[in-house]
Amino acid sequence: MKKMIFVLVAFMMMAAAFAQKDQVVATVNGRSITKKQFEEYHLQNLKFVGQRKITKEVSLQDLIKRELGIQKAKKTGLDKDPTVVARQEDILYHAQISKDLEDEFKKITVTDDDVKRYYETEGNKEYRTAHILYRLRAEPTPSEVEAALDQSMAIYTQLQKSPEDFAKLANKFSQTTAAPVGGDLGFQPPTRLAPEYFEAIKGQKVGYVTKPVRTQMGYHVIKILGVKSLDQIDKNLYKKIIYDRKRDAMIESYFAGLQKGADVKINGNL
Repeated sequence: MKKMIFVLVAFMMMAAAFAQKDQVVATVNGRSITKKQFEEYHLQNLKFVGQRKITKEVSLQDLIKRELGIQKAKKTGLDKDPTVVARQEDILYHAQISKDLEDEFKKITVTDDDVKRYYETEGNKEYRTAHILYRLRAEPTPSEVEAALDQSMAIYTQLQKSPEDFAKLANKFSQTTAAPVGGDLGFQPPTRLAPEYFEAIKGQKVGYVTKPVRTQMGYHVIKILGVKSLDQIDKNLYKKIIYDRKRDAMIESYFAGLQKGADVKINGNL
């Protein structure tokens, strides 16, 4: 009998706690804000330091304002606006990846040997470069492309005769914010350079000058000013780069699997 009473009391306490979580702390035009919603939001609010003093009243007002904003957005049809829909779909896209792959991401490890392999064996070194850039629009005309190539080739030809003039020519002709310092971009890891830019300098020595290289920015003539050795780099930065590569490979594999089971048709010319 005592055992039954104990179980009954425990059940009633749990039910009371559950009911308390479902208590309504406010309504906004008939829409409820529950105690559970409020407590979760208030806890998150307390984790961020800002100019406001966070109290329960402040957190509740935040939720009321949020609800009012959402209600007005739906009333005016903003939730169906193409820009808003696109943002919502972006959130869904990333949330689904996180839901399906988060546990796999946690298993990713990056060692010092991984860094050494990436940096030395694979040749993904950190270069200091300068460049002379002739810019192109995102969708240039054939004549604009031809003009930029001709200009950059003329600079390259001149540098073959006088390589010591690189900084002076960059200052005079380069269409970039680095022009005043001779086009010097400083040391950059591979991931901070356009792929075509990095491939043009990969494996080359200090003093090497490339032929004109086209990237999405335009045509570059590039000079290598320095290369860091393995012991000079920020290994934590490179561990992050390698982690991102492993994560991205997982995501690619994930979507390859989804695409196999999907009806995907690609029509027309790109």
